[in-house]
Amino acid sequence: MIRPRLPGPAKGLAIGLFGGSFNPAHAGHLLVAETARKRLSLDQVWWIVARGNPLKSDHGAYAARLTSARAIARSAGMRVTDLEAQLGLTYSIDTLRALQKAAPDARFVWLMGADNLAGFQRWKDWEEIARSVPIAVIGRPGARITRATAFARKFARHRLPETSAAALSQAIPPAWVYIRVRENPLSSTALRACP
Repeated sequence: MIRPRLPGPAKGLAIGLFGGSFNPAHAGHLLVAETARKRLSLDQVWWIVARGNPLKSDHGAYAARLTSARAIARSAGMRVTDLEAQLGLTYSIDTLRALQKAAPDARFVWLMGADNLAGFQRWKDWEEIARSVPIAVIGRPGARITRATAFARKFARHRLPETSAAALSQAIPPAWVYIRVRENPLSSTALRACP
């Protein structure tokens, strides 16, 4: 496998991995990333612009999505990467494996909006993701953590209290935390629908 160009230094750092289509990236994405960086005491958040999403039919042009993420993620500690495009990867588990191999001394935390958690069990090797890296689920409009999600049921005993969020990057997976935030109602779908 090709060695990826990492978006920044990694050795010994706590780094949030924030993947998505970002079609387009918007202030709601930035709120999730900034909240995670602060509440989890992360050194950086790497925005991984998905090459494609097997669970979606419309991804939009990759270059436009990458540009939109770079335009939004300008605050301290934010880095946007084309890692999946560099390596020709599509699945999050493969991206995670490549990153852990390229930066074995980094303390990665997988970041996801609560809206993605409901379908997490549809991701390729989702249980392996949960066993490979701590996960932070960030509140999103209309999405709540319930015991009904396969992830919440399967990993219920590995959930940390929100007050322990800052220690998540040092937790041994499986470990996860749900972080409540002031919610931003923006969505990429709604933005694409605007004329």
